[in-house]
Amino acid sequence: MDEKKLSSDVQADKQNFLSCLLSYASGGKQKLILSVILSAVSITAGLVPYYCFYSVICLFMDGTAGMEGILQWSLLAFAAYAVKVLCFGLSTTASHYAAYHILEGLRNRVVERFLHAPLGEAAKHSIGEIKSIMVDKIEEIEPPLAHMVPEGSGHIVLPIVSMTALAVIDWRLFLASLITFPLSIVCMGLTFKISGKNYDKYNQSLAQMNSNIVEYVEGIEVIKAFGRTGESYGKFSSAILDYKTFVVKWLSSTWVTMKLAFALFPSTLLGVLPVALLLGADGAVTAAEAALAVMLSMSMVGSLAMLEVFVNELKKVQMTVEELQEYLEMPAMPEKGWNADFKGYDVELKDVQFSYEKEEVLHGISLKLPQGSFTALVGPSGSGKSTVARLISRFYDVADGSISIGGVDIRDMPLEQLTGIVSFVAQDNFLFRCSIKENIRMGNPDADDGQVFAAARAAQCEEFIKKLPDGYDTPAGEAGKRLSGGEKQRIAIARMMLKDSPVIILDEATAFTDPENEDKIQKSIRELTNGRGASRGKTLLVIAHRLSTIKNADNIVVLENGKILAQGKQEELLKTCPLYAGLWAAHIGAKNWSVGSGRTLSTEKEVQ
Repeated sequence: MDEKKLSSDVQADKQNFLSCLLSYASGGKQKLILSVILSAVSITAGLVPYYCFYSVICLFMDGTAGMEGILQWSLLAFAAYAVKVLCFGLSTTASHYAAYHILEGLRNRVVERFLHAPLGEAAKHSIGEIKSIMVDKIEEIEPPLAHMVPEGSGHIVLPIVSMTALAVIDWRLFLASLITFPLSIVCMGLTFKISGKNYDKYNQSLAQMNSNIVEYVEGIEVIKAFGRTGESYGKFSSAILDYKTFVVKWLSSTWVTMKLAFALFPSTLLGVLPVALLLGADGAVTAAEAALAVMLSMSMVGSLAMLEVFVNELKKVQMTVEELQEYLEMPAMPEKGWNADFKGYDVELKDVQFSYEKEEVLHGISLKLPQGSFTALVGPSGSGKSTVARLISRFYDVADGSISIGGVDIRDMPLEQLTGIVSFVAQDNFLFRCSIKENIRMGNPDADDGQVFAAARAAQCEEFIKKLPDGYDTPAGEAGKRLSGGEKQRIAIARMMLKDSPVIILDEATAFTDPENEDKIQKSIRELTNGRGASRGKTLLVIAHRLSTIKNADNIVVLENGKILAQGKQEELLKTCPLYAGLWAAHIGAKNWSVGSGRTLSTEKEVQ
C-alpha cells in the first residue's frame, strides 16, 4: 500500500473517530445509509398509531363515531405498526452487515500496520495487549455500531417529530417537555467526566490482566519445572483481583450521577401531563389534544432513554478507536511501489549503523556476501550477529549506511519482492495451525506434494514425520506436542528449501538439532550454494554458536561489540584472531565434555 495514502488515512482518523470507523465500511456504506433511513421510517411509523387513536377520540367527541370510521383508523394503525416492525428488521440486518465490514476493515488494517512496521514497533506491545485490541476491543465495537448508528438516528428523529407536534398543539406543551433536560444533561456530563478520567486506567488494567493470563498459560511448563506454581499463580490471580477491584470502584463512582441521568432524562411526562391538564381545563387545548400530548410525551420516554445509553456507548467506542489509533499510526517503513531489477544476488552492507532505541549496536559495518558463497557470522552474545541478519531481511531499517542485494538498495524495492528473494530461518520457529505438509508448503504455495516431500527429505524430516499418526497430514498443533525443538527446526528448514530463494539466512537454525542430523542438514544447506540447476548460486549467511557447523564457510566474519573484528577462513582466523581461537577452543572443550570422561577429543584435527 502507498505510504502517502496510509499517512493521509491516519490524519483523517485523527480528525474524527466516527469518520475513521465509517472509512472501514467499504462495501457496507450504502447498507449503513439504508439502515439509518429504514430506522427513521420505523420510528416515525411508530407514531402513526398515536395519531389514529387521537382521531378516534375526535370522532367520539364529535358524536360521529361509527364502525366504519373506527375500523378505518384501526387498520391504518395496524399497517403503520407492521411498517415499523418490518423496517426495524431490515434496518438491523443492514446495520449488522455494515458493522462486520467495519470490524473486518479495522482488523485488516491493524495487521497491515504490523506487517509494514519495523519489528521493534510490534515488539513494544505485549501479546495480551495485542490480543485485547485485535479480538476483544474491536469486537466490543460491533454491538453499539450495529445498533447505535441506525437506531440512534431513529431515536433522534422520534423526539424531534414528537416535540414538533407538541409545539403545533401548543408551544407551552413543547417547553414543558424540556423541563427535566438541563439537570439530566448536567448529571450525564458528570458521569462522562468521571468515566473519562478512569478509562485509560481501565485499559491498562485490562491489558495487564490479559498479559498475565497469556504469560501464565505459555509459561506453565517452566512454572512447573521450577516449582514456581504458587508465586506465578499469585501473580495471575492478583492481576484478576486488581482488575475486578478497579472496575467495581469505577462503576461505583458513577452510580449516583448515572442513575439520576436515567431517572430525569426521559421524564418528559412530568412536565407535559400537568401542563396539558391545566391547558385543557382552561380550554386552550381540547381533551383529544391533551390526550395526544400525553401520548407523544410518553412516546419519547423510550427513545430518550435509549439515546442516553447510545451516548454512553458512543463514548466507549470513541475511546476504543482512540486507543486503536496507536496501532493504526505505527510508523511504516517506506516502500517503493515497483519491482527492482537485480544484477545477481550479491549482498553488500556499506557503513551500516543501527540502534535499538538510543543504544547503537552496529558501528559502521561493511561486508560483502558474493552470490554462491557461504558466509558465517560468529562472535560473543550481544555482538550484533542477529541484528545484521534481521537488517538484511529488513525487519528494521538501518540508521545509517545501506544494504543492497544485486546492486539495489533493499529500501528501493517492495517488501513483497524482498521477502520473495530472502529466506530467513530463526532459532525459535513457529508451526501454524494446519497440517505438517501445509506448514512446509507455506514456503511455496504452488508446490505439489512431490516437491513438499522432496524438501522434507532434504531437511531430514521424513523419518520423524512418518512416525506421526497421520504422517504429513498430522495437524501441527497435535504434532507440536510430539516434536522436539530440532524437529521443528527441520520443518522450518524444509519450508525454506521449498521456497528456493536466492538469498538464505540461518540464525542459529540448527541449534536444537542432534549432531547426526545436523551434519546431514548442513550438507543439504551447503548444496544450495554450489548445487546444480535451480539451486545453483544461493547466497548463504549462517549465524552459529556451534562453530563446527560453519568451519567450512567461504568467509567467517567475527563480530565484537557491533564491529567486524576479523574475517577469513577457519585456518586463517585460528592463527590471526585470538577471539575466534578462544571461541573455537571453548567449542572444542564443550564437545569434549559432552562425550564424557571416557573419550577425549584432544586435538583440533580430531574435531575437524
